[in-house]
Amino acid sequence: MQHAVGSPLPPPHQPGHGPHIGWAPAAGAPQGPAVPPPPPGFSGAGPVPPAPPTPPAPQGPPPQAPVPQHPVPHHPLAPSAPDVSGHVTLPPGGPVGAPAMTAPDASATTLAVLLIGPAGAGKTSVAKFWADHRRVPTAHISLDDVREWVRSGFADPQTGWNDHSEAQYRLARRTCGFAARNFLANGISCILDDAVFPDRPVVGLGGWKRHVGPGLLPVVLLPGLDIVLERNAERSGNRRLTDEEVARIHGRMAGWYGSGLPIIDNSQLDVPGTARVLDEVLARAIASPPNW
Repeated sequence: MQHAVGSPLPPPHQPGHGPHIGWAPAAGAPQGPAVPPPPPGFSGAGPVPPAPPTPPAPQGPPPQAPVPQHPVPHHPLAPSAPDVSGHVTLPPGGPVGAPAMTAPDASATTLAVLLIGPAGAGKTSVAKFWADHRRVPTAHISLDDVREWVRSGFADPQTGWNDHSEAQYRLARRTCGFAARNFLANGISCILDDAVFPDRPVVGLGGWKRHVGPGLLPVVLLPGLDIVLERNAERSGNRRLTDEEVARIHGRMAGWYGSGLPIIDNSQLDVPGTARVLDEVLARAIASPPNW
């Protein structure tokens, strides 16, 4: 808020105002020598005796022009300073966008990345390596890790996809989104990884945008089917899928082609090489964010 500086200019000079010829003397100023009354018994006939000499009356100071009255400028009260508690407060229910992209080097910019890809694409390995080798604080948030926080009552999709497993997936996405917003609000970059399908925009990419905010940068990691099958075979536990399931997921991921999102085919790249390409893709995305 800006306030007026100084007092307003006085009004322009007009006739009859200010110290000039013809200005009336101030009230109570001497008006010249007074004439003494006639002596007792004087009838008015004959010559009037001369009045005794009267010393000249002291002259008062010349009349002063009235000082123009300027209106006192009114300054509105400044708003009171907010209560500073030292804690970062998230907007209630609203997404926190990524901070302004000012650095041309993606490895030194605070941002949020969503790494998309099928099972066996190498999302988790690339995300961890990328987060470990950045020049700014960066966190890795894995949807599978958060989903597996549920121990007793865990809904394993391999035993059958149902409403229970779907609800746990949605809960895990919301939890990851809140964590990402909290990291970003405190100046820490984050990278999330998830198998987001292009044919489910409301609960997939749209859901991540709602949970994290419009500053999220999605990148698709999509190697060839043979590479995905080979990497999936090296897995163990509930993260290893059947070949049929892997092929079905990979086929659905092909829908990202033509979507406008950046796609990295890391079939012939190791983890460090894929991380370098990811930095290059993010640098272009910072300069020209994709429409999604």
